[in-house]
Amino acid sequence: MAVVADHMGAAKKGLDAAAIQWDEGPNATVNSADIIRQLKEASNTPGAVARSEGDVEKALAGATRRLEAVYQLPFLAHATMEPMNCTVHVKKDACDVWVGTQVPTMAQTTAAQLTGLPVEAVTIHNHLIGGGFGRRLEVDGIEHAVKVAQQVDGPVKVIWSREEDIQHDMYRPYYYDRLSAGLDASGKPVAWTHRVSGSSVTARYFPAGMQNGVDPDGVEGADQPPYAFPAIHVEFKRVEPPAVPTAWWRGVGATHNIFVVESFIDELAAAAKADPVEFRKALLSHNPRALGVLTLATQKAGWGAPMPQRQGRGVSVQFAFGTYMATVAEVEVGTDGTVKVHRLVCAVDCGLQVNPDTIAAQMEGGSIFGLTAALHGAITLKDGRVEQGNFDTYLPMRMDEVPVVETHFVNSAEAPGGMGEAGTAAVFPALTNAIFAATGKRIRTLPVDTKLLKSI
Repeated sequence: MAVVADHMGAAKKGLDAAAIQWDEGPNATVNSADIIRQLKEASNTPGAVARSEGDVEKALAGATRRLEAVYQLPFLAHATMEPMNCTVHVKKDACDVWVGTQVPTMAQTTAAQLTGLPVEAVTIHNHLIGGGFGRRLEVDGIEHAVKVAQQVDGPVKVIWSREEDIQHDMYRPYYYDRLSAGLDASGKPVAWTHRVSGSSVTARYFPAGMQNGVDPDGVEGADQPPYAFPAIHVEFKRVEPPAVPTAWWRGVGATHNIFVVESFIDELAAAAKADPVEFRKALLSHNPRALGVLTLATQKAGWGAPMPQRQGRGVSVQFAFGTYMATVAEVEVGTDGTVKVHRLVCAVDCGLQVNPDTIAAQMEGGSIFGLTAALHGAITLKDGRVEQGNFDTYLPMRMDEVPVVETHFVNSAEAPGGMGEAGTAAVFPALTNAIFAATGKRIRTLPVDTKLLKSI
C-alpha cells in the first residue's frame, strides 16, 4: 500500500491515518529460534561437496587430538545511510527512473517488464548510490516505485522510512557451520572438515552459477583456505529460511567463512600450545603471498610485545576477492564486558595497485563496516516480524568506538584484486581472536556477547 501526497510529511500522515489491518499470513509465527533450529538440524546431514582431498576420516581416526566446533553468524541488514528511494515517471510511450542502483541494466529491464514498454523506452538516470553494500543489487524498491507511478499522472518519488528499510531488507544469510580437525603428536593439523549451512544467494540471483549443489560464493574462503592440510573436506548445505529474503552484503561467503576458518585455526593453535602467528606460518610455506602479508602485518603491529592485562592482539589471514590480506587487531576488554578496539594493522597484497589512497580508504571503511556487524549487528525475528527498526536497535559504530586503521602495502605486479569487501571480511576473526588473547574466552557466535566477557 502507498499514499501519494504533495510532500513526504503529508504522505506519512496519510499512511498513519489509513490504520491498515494486515493479514499476517502463513509466516506470522516465525521466530529466530525456529530458523536456528532448522539450520542446526540440517547441518547434521551431508551437503554438496565443494572440495575433498585426502582421506579425512582416516586422518581424523589416527589423530592424536581431535577438535570440533560450531560457529554461527546472524542475519545482517545493509542499513545504508540513504534508505531505499526511487523516482519514476511513467508516460504513455516512455518511462524515466531516477535512482541510485548497482544494476542499471537490470533496473531498466524490470521497469520495461512492469510497464510493458520496450527496453529502449526506459531511461535510468543513475545517481550517486547513497550506500550500496549489495543492497542496491536488488530491484525490489524500483519495482514498488514503478507500480505506484503507474497509478499517478506525473513523476512520483517513493521513499522508504528507516524502519521500512531495515525491516524489509534483503538480509545477509544466517550461517551455521560445523568444523572438525585433527592434530598429530607435534600439534600439526592432519585433517580439516567444514560444513557450511545457510541460504544460497547465488541460487536465487544467478541460478546458473550453482555448481552441483554448491554455491561458489557461499564457500568462498572455506573451500580454498590459504593453508596446506594433508586432508580437507568442505561441504555446502543449502537451507532456505521461511520468508526471509537473503542477498549479498558487502560480500557474503567470505564475510562469514573468513571468520569461521580463522577462528578455528586459532583454536588449533591454542590446542597445540603454539603462537597463533607461528602456527599459521608453518602452514603457509607453499603460499608466499599469504606468508608475506602475515609477516608484514605482524611486524608493523609489534606482534609478541607485552600488553596490559585484559588487552590482546588477534590476527587473521585471508585470500578473498582476488586479494591477500592480513589484519592484526589490538583490543581491550573491560571488566563489564565492553570491547574497545584500539588499533587495526592491515597488510594488503592486492596485486598491482591502481590507486593506493583508494585502497587505504576502502580498508578503513570496510573495517568499520565489519566491526559494526561483529560488535553490534544482528537481525532477529519475533512473530514473523523483524525486531530491529532504526539505529537505536540496529546499532552503527559510533565515532568514539572507531579504532586507528593502518594500511601497509606489499608491492606486487600480479593482476589487481578487489578491495571493496576485503577489509570487511578480515576484521571479524582478528577482533574475536584478540578477545580470546585478552580474556581466554572464545567467541563462536556473532555479534560479540559482552555479557560473556564480564569479570573474566
